[in-house]
Amino acid sequence: MNHDTLDLEGLHIPYMETTNFGDYTIKIEHDNMSESPRDWDNLGTMVCFHSRYNLGDYNDHNHKDPEEFVFDLAGLYDEYHMEYLTQRGMDKSWAEIHKKYIILPLYLYDHSGITMSTTSFSCGWDSGQVGYIYMSLEDVRKEYNVKRVSKQMREKVEGYLTSEVKTYDQHLTGSVYGYSIEKGDEQVDVDSCWGFFGDEYDDNGYMLSVIKQAIQYDITQSSQQVEMFN
Repeated sequence: MNHDTLDLEGLHIPYMETTNFGDYTIKIEHDNMSESPRDWDNLGTMVCFHSRYNLGDYNDHNHKDPEEFVFDLAGLYDEYHMEYLTQRGMDKSWAEIHKKYIILPLYLYDHSGITMSTTSFSCGWDSGQVGYIYMSLEDVRKEYNVKRVSKQMREKVEGYLTSEVKTYDQHLTGSVYGYSIEKGDEQVDVDSCWGFFGDEYDDNGYMLSVIKQAIQYDITQSSQQVEMFN
């Protein structure tokens, strides 16, 4: 096989299919054994409330409902316990929370599978708010080594928290993949790797770049071996 004629840059590799490229066989499949990204070292803390699904960082917290969580996060439960669940009490709680935290709502859409977002879904019947993801301003200052959390820094952290939710959503929707590369009629293993989170319609995704690098490396090694023994 003349590998010089192979166009790696233009190679399209469909997910969930077998792709033949020269004498290489590439398979991309779902990774059904992937770990939850909430087990990683995340910046945000994700608290969820759901009767059927174990979501977020933990679903066995001591808060009986989201309102109690908000009251407790604000640090006002003891001081204003008589106003718990009143509009006045919640207004005070949110005022305190915004002084101490960057916090985003979490919404869940449950229909033939579940998907999560920091923005609400258009279907009110099968969706609703399920919790929050947040990070304290104290942790922001430590993480980014700043004395003051500016508006720009808040937006940066909000973007990071949104990205964490997007990655977690890929876990919930099964958008986690792995690949294997074999070569020749004897199906010699070239490379394989699992645990890629991403969009199967992204031709410029990270996993596809890794696949192409693995093939390019094998082509280079094969060429060097040919030269060595000729």
